[in-house]
Amino acid sequence: MSEGEVTPGMDAFARLGERVRAALSKRGFETPTEPQRRAIPPLVAGRNALVIAPTGTGKTETAMLPVLDAVVRRRDESGGIHGISALYVTPLRALNRDMRERLEWWGEELALDIDVRHGDTTRYRRTQQADDPPDVLVTTPETLQAMLTGEKLRVALSDVHHVVVDEVHELASSKRGAQLTVGLERLHELAGRFQRIGLSATVGDPEEVGKFLTGDRGCAVVEVDAGSELDLRVLTPEVTPEDERLAGRLMTDPDIASHVRAIRDVVEAHDSTLVFVNTRQTAEALGSRFKELDVNIGIHHGSLSKEARIEVEDAFKAGTIDALLCTSSMELGIDVGRIDHVVQYSSPREVARLLQRVGRAGHRRDVVSSGTVVTTRPDDTFEALAIADRAMRGAVEPANIHHGSLDTVANQVAGLLMDFGELDARRAYEILTRAYPFRDLTAEQFREVVRELSENRILWLEEEADRLEKSGGTWQYVYANLSMIPDEATYRVYDMAAGRQVGTLDERFVVNFATPGEVFIQRGEMWRITEVDEEEEEVKVTPVGDPAGEVPSWTGQEIPVPFDVAQDVAALRARARERFDAGHSRAAVARWLCEQYPTDEHTASEALVQVAGHDGPMPTATHLVVEFFGREVVVNAPFGHRVNETLGRLLAALLGQRSGSSVGMDVDPYRIELEVPTGVTGYDVVEQLEGTDPEHVRALIELSLKNADALKFKLAQVATKFGALKRWRGGSGSFGRSRLLEALRDTPIYDEAVREVLHEDLDAPGASDVLRRIREGELTLEAVNDRTAIGRGGRSGSRELLAPENADASVIETVRERIQEDRVLLCCVHCKEWDRTQQVRRVAEQPECPNCGSTRVAALNPWADEVVQAVRSTEKDDEQEKQTERAYRAAGLVQSHGKQAVVALAARGVGPHNAARIISKLREDEDDFYRDILTQERRYARTNSFWD
Repeated sequence: MSEGEVTPGMDAFARLGERVRAALSKRGFETPTEPQRRAIPPLVAGRNALVIAPTGTGKTETAMLPVLDAVVRRRDESGGIHGISALYVTPLRALNRDMRERLEWWGEELALDIDVRHGDTTRYRRTQQADDPPDVLVTTPETLQAMLTGEKLRVALSDVHHVVVDEVHELASSKRGAQLTVGLERLHELAGRFQRIGLSATVGDPEEVGKFLTGDRGCAVVEVDAGSELDLRVLTPEVTPEDERLAGRLMTDPDIASHVRAIRDVVEAHDSTLVFVNTRQTAEALGSRFKELDVNIGIHHGSLSKEARIEVEDAFKAGTIDALLCTSSMELGIDVGRIDHVVQYSSPREVARLLQRVGRAGHRRDVVSSGTVVTTRPDDTFEALAIADRAMRGAVEPANIHHGSLDTVANQVAGLLMDFGELDARRAYEILTRAYPFRDLTAEQFREVVRELSENRILWLEEEADRLEKSGGTWQYVYANLSMIPDEATYRVYDMAAGRQVGTLDERFVVNFATPGEVFIQRGEMWRITEVDEEEEEVKVTPVGDPAGEVPSWTGQEIPVPFDVAQDVAALRARARERFDAGHSRAAVARWLCEQYPTDEHTASEALVQVAGHDGPMPTATHLVVEFFGREVVVNAPFGHRVNETLGRLLAALLGQRSGSSVGMDVDPYRIELEVPTGVTGYDVVEQLEGTDPEHVRALIELSLKNADALKFKLAQVATKFGALKRWRGGSGSFGRSRLLEALRDTPIYDEAVREVLHEDLDAPGASDVLRRIREGELTLEAVNDRTAIGRGGRSGSRELLAPENADASVIETVRERIQEDRVLLCCVHCKEWDRTQQVRRVAEQPECPNCGSTRVAALNPWADEVVQAVRSTEKDDEQEKQTERAYRAAGLVQSHGKQAVVALAARGVGPHNAARIISKLREDEDDFYRDILTQERRYARTNSFWD
C-alpha cells in the first residue's frame, strides 16, 4: 500500500468512532504503531487487507479495532444485531484461547459479546452460541466447516460482515488453507460480501497471499519490514576445557557438549528465552542433556498432551522456568509472556522460519528482536549466514499454495451438499472456482471427482440432469472429514517396566521406523522398542538404563532448504574460495566473512574448513562438479532439498533402468549422493544430466514414484479423504499399500496423491529448469575421479533404494553377502554334546556332528545359548520345552535341506516355520530364494519382536 493512503500527520485512531477512541485512551494506547498507522484507514473504509508486520507490533488490534468499531456503529444504527458480526480464524486452538483473553477487555468496554468455539467447546456452550450468537466468534478453520452445516448457526453466520484470518501464511501453504478458501465462499453464499483481513509476521509474496485470502477481489497490502528490526548472531561454539568435562557427564562428544553449554549460557544471560529446534527428536535429545545439567528449561512440542503443553506455557509465562525448548509449536504467537531472546539450534532452513521464531523476542515497541543461531557444521553455518542475510533484506520465501487439490474439492462438494441439500453441478463448480486455489480447476476434473464421490456413495449424481443430491453417507462423511489434516493414527508409547504410558508417536514414525530394537528419545529419556502392537496402536518400550554409546536411530524429517538459500550458500562459498586462491589466509578470509555477515571469527573460520581444504574444481551456483570414487558418486548441486530430491530420483531411476540394479540415493540442499552398481561412473551421471529431455522430467518422476513408499502412504490418506477408505491403517504393510496403488490408478485419487507428493516433497519444474540450463550452457558440468572436501561434507539422511521393476540384482547380492558373513550357532540335538559358532559361508553343505556323526544339527542365533541349555536339560519348564521343540524343528530342516536351511535360519526373524515355507517353494534360480528371505525379513522388521 502506498504511503499516500494516509494523510501525513493524521492519527489513524482519529478514524475510529468515539466509543472505541475512549476505550483506547483508557487502555493507554496513545499513538498507533506503524502497522496501525498504515492499516487502520483502509480497514475503517471497509477494504480487504493483508497486514504483514513483526510479532509484538499490535497486529491483532490493527485488525480488530476497525472491526469492533464497525460492529458498534452497526449495532447503534440498527438498534441491535442478532447474528455473528465477525469471525476471527486462527490455525491453532491455543491461539483461540489467547485471542479470547486479548479481546475480552475490548468486549467488556464496548458491551460486545466475544466468545470462542473449537473442537473442545462443550455441547452446552455450543448450544448457547447457536441460540444466542456472540458478536465476535474466535474459531478454527475446521470448526467453521462444522458451523456451516448447523441450521441455527447458518442463520447466525448470515450476519457476518468481517472475517479476520490470523497467521495467514501458515494456512496459505496447506490444504487446511485451501479448504478454508472454499469455506469462505460458502460463507459468501450465506452472508454476501464481507470484509476479509489477513494477519502475518512473514509473507514472501503478499500479492499472491492477498488473492488467496480474498478470492482475487482486491486487497490492500500493508507491509512493515521485519528484517530491519532484527539483531542476529550466528555462532559455532568453541570447545572449552569445561566442554571436555561435560562430555563425560552428558555421555556425548565435546562438540555436542559445547552446543549444550553455549545454549545454557545464553539462557542464563536472559530472563526468558525460547530455544527452537527443527524436530521433536532434537527437542527430546537436547532436553535430556539439559536435564542432566539441571537447567531450568521446559519442553514444548506437538507429541506432548494438551495439558502438558498448557502447563509448561503457564510456567514459562509465570517465570518459574527460564526457557522453553520448542519446535514449530511455538512459532505462531501463542502468548507465553515477554520473551527476551530466541535461540535457534542449527540452521532454521528457511527465512520465514527464522523471522517467525526470532520475531517472538522483543514484544515492546522500542525493542529490537534478538536471536542467536547455534550452528553445528560448515554447511549449517553457511546456510544460517545466508538465511540471516536474506532475513535482514526481507527476502522471504513465497507461500507454497496447494492449487487444485482434488481431495479438497471432494471434501467441499460434500460440504456444499450439506449447505444446500441439492444443487446443480454447474453452480457447485462456480462456487468452488471462486476460491483462488481452484480458479484453474477444469470442468472435467470436477466431474471426475463427483463421479468418484458418487461411486463411494458420498452423494447421488443425476448425470442427465447434471444435479448433485445429498445421500445417506454425506452427513457421516462430512463430520468424519472436517479437517484436511491427514487422518494418521497415534500410537501410545507404553513403558513395560513401569506399566504406564509415556507419550505418543505418529503413525508415519511407526510405519517407517518403529521396529523392535530401535532406540528413540521421548520426554528427555531414551527408550528401546520391544514390540509394536498394530491392533492396539501401541508401541511397547523399555527404558535404556545406560545410554552411553546409544545413538537414536531416527532424527525426523528435515525442513526443506529452498532453492534460493542453497544458491546463496554456493555463491558465498565461491567468493570465499576466490580469496583463498588470491593468497589470503584462513584468518583473513574469516575476518572478511565477519565484515559481511553477523558472526564471529571462530565461527567463520570453522565454516571455512571445507572451502580451505578443497582440492579440484570448485562447485558454484553455475558450475556443477560430479565426483566419484568406487561406487560412490556425488553431484555437487546447490539447488535445495526439493530440486535435489527430484534430480536424485530421476538419476536413480535412469541409472537403475540402464544397469538393471538398484541405486541408493541420499540428498541434502547442496549434494546428490548416489551409491551406484559396479561399472557406473560419474561420467555416466554427467551423460544423464546432459541428455535427459527437460520436458520428460515429470513423466519420469511419476514413473519412479510407483515404487516409493511415500506415494503409497499418501495414496491411502487421499483415498480416505475421498471416502474410498473408511480409515487408513498404515501398519497393514507394503503389500496392502501396493494393492491399493494398483486398484486406484487412473482415478482422481491417484492423480491427487501424485500431485501432493510432487508439491510437498519434489520440484519437477525446478528440476526441469536445471536440465534446460545445462542444455543451454548456463550451467556447466565437470566430472572428477576423486572425492573432495565439499563433496564429503554432506549430512546423511534417510536412504531409500529406488528400484525399477526387477532391477534388484545389487540388493539380492547384498542380502546374500550379508547372510554368508553372519554367524550361526550349530548344535547337535542327537548326542546333545556338541555345539559350535561359525560363519555361514564356512558351514558344510550337509552339516554333521563331529562327535556322533548325526546330521540332526540345529542352526540357531549365535547368542542362543539358552536354547542349547534347554536341549541338554533333563528337567524342563514350559519355556525350555518350547525352546527345545524349536531346536528340533530347526535340526529337522537342516537334516533334510542342508546348508540351504542354515542360510534361511540365519536370516533376521526367519524361524523354523517360515524357513520351511521359504525352502518348500519351487524356484528357477537362487535369487528368488534370497528374494523370499528378504520379504520375510522386512515383514518381521515391521510386525514382530520375536521369532515364531
